[in-house]
Amino acid sequence: MNRTAVYPGTFDPITNGHHDLVRRAARIFDRVIVGIAANPNKAPMFPLETRVSLARQVLADVPNVDVQGYAGLTVNFALDCKAFVIVRGLRAVSDFEFEFQLANMSRHLSRDIESVFLTPKEQFTFISSTLVREIAVLGGDVREFVHPIVEAELKKQRRV
Repeated sequence: MNRTAVYPGTFDPITNGHHDLVRRAARIFDRVIVGIAANPNKAPMFPLETRVSLARQVLADVPNVDVQGYAGLTVNFALDCKAFVIVRGLRAVSDFEFEFQLANMSRHLSRDIESVFLTPKEQFTFISSTLVREIAVLGGDVREFVHPIVEAELKKQRRV
């Protein structure tokens, strides 16, 4: 049986916390598809193509991981990928209520979908893409939070 999971998000940008969760998921599942949502409602800093490219570079060392961009419902994306598990990260207890709602809605939309929650290593629990973007835009040092490729891309954005 091929166990495929989807780890969805906007990944704007992908952080070391995301990388940690992908590695953990890749040990559990035969294949992990990192689904990068177009999500124009969030007005991302990076276009979808850049987010996909950054994630592919950062995750290139994890052999059973594939990165794909998508638009639309995550449940539909998962089903199109023949994945019946959606992986979500929980950094803190405060994340649980929203993630619980998402999991229940996903199950309502498709009874075939299960949600699995993973927690990152302790040193990544306070990292979020939003905080990383804000620190980078204001000229702060984000080296501890992102891959060097992502850091370089954030620096380019600051110059624009």
